[in-house]
Amino acid sequence: MLNNKLKFPLFLLLFSAFLFSCGGDAKKSANSNNAPVVKKGVAPVADKEIAVIETDFGTIKMELYSNIAPKMVEQFKQLAKEGVYNGTIFHRVNDSVIQGGDPFSKDSNPANDGMGKSDKPNVEAEFSDIPYDTGIVGAARSTDFNSANAQFFITLKRQPVFDNKYTIFGKVIEGMTTAQIIAGAPREVERPSESIRIKSISIQPK
Repeated sequence: MLNNKLKFPLFLLLFSAFLFSCGGDAKKSANSNNAPVVKKGVAPVADKEIAVIETDFGTIKMELYSNIAPKMVEQFKQLAKEGVYNGTIFHRVNDSVIQGGDPFSKDSNPANDGMGKSDKPNVEAEFSDIPYDTGIVGAARSTDFNSANAQFFITLKRQPVFDNKYTIFGKVIEGMTTAQIIAGAPREVERPSESIRIKSISIQPK
């Protein structure tokens, strides 16, 4: 057994070795959610394809910006083509946004709506300085900047609080009236009292 004089120096030595061995991972973990670089001064260019969202209350058409958020646009198109969005609901509705696209919202448990994602990897942040004006389509995420996956939201009016903080990958070009009708549906807090479904999202030529 070590005497008391040796115990403390040995503890310091072992503790220092532990910190050194974990230093790389600890630093990486601490910096993993640093604010991403914001793409500035790049005007959005609409893709040759648009997304057509058929809902219980009408149709919403949106142009997509691959030059601004290529990874999120690609993920969104793939999920739409695979039918992942079909049958999901707009689970979050308020005076500022309508949000949907959560695969978990297809099940019978409303408690998990807004918590789900697809089986595809998350998409890293692709922030830009495009302002969140009316009709902008953004990628929903958690507190992790790089956690966008499947969920998306549409702004109903100017939202400066979102600027530079959420990936913009499109804009509504037809059907804002439909979005406003969805926003005006009876709701309990932010959830519509009766489910408002996304019947389908298709990717079509302009």
